[in-house]
Amino acid sequence: MNSYFETLVFIGRRFQKRVGSSHPLKIRLYPELTLPPCMIQYGSLIKVDKKFMALAIEEAKKAFEKREVPIGAVIVKDDEIIAGAHNLKETFNNAIYHAEILAIRDACDFLGTWRLTGCTIYVTIEPCPMCAGAILQSRIKRIVIGAMDAKSGACGSVINLLNNPGFNHQAEIETGILEEECSQLMGNFFKFLRYK
Repeated sequence: MNSYFETLVFIGRRFQKRVGSSHPLKIRLYPELTLPPCMIQYGSLIKVDKKFMALAIEEAKKAFEKREVPIGAVIVKDDEIIAGAHNLKETFNNAIYHAEILAIRDACDFLGTWRLTGCTIYVTIEPCPMCAGAILQSRIKRIVIGAMDAKSGACGSVINLLNNPGFNHQAEIETGILEEECSQLMGNFFKFLRYK
């Protein structure tokens, strides 16, 4: 199973197949649904996450074209994009010009506040410690990650700064959204660097 939702769908269908559609439990709890409402809502959220992650991937492709490490980020509030950015570290010779930092800066400018409460950030690759710290500082509610970074990820791979109970803010983390596309873009970039 690729995701939690797919596992739930599999379990729901298996239950229906094994006991039949006229099983009293199914009729009593979910007369018209194969899956419980919470599972359907989760499925809708996955669709929304994929839509916005696809836009973060477009940002990452802009970085690739500039020979920057292809990481993109978009920030969403109330189902509207308020900021989008990609890595510009090499372009400006600035160590902090990561996609997440630039997107957070632009979102703060757009909203006129440093508090990005109620916002979700979509990022193609797991944030580093600096970017995870910026996500905490800006009070972003939720982070959706395409692919994890086993070497420097700070949202669960090497360390998890976003769910540390010692901090006064934690963020919800969702991983693996369009993971293959995000990983492939990174892999293609480093192949390009090796063979150029």
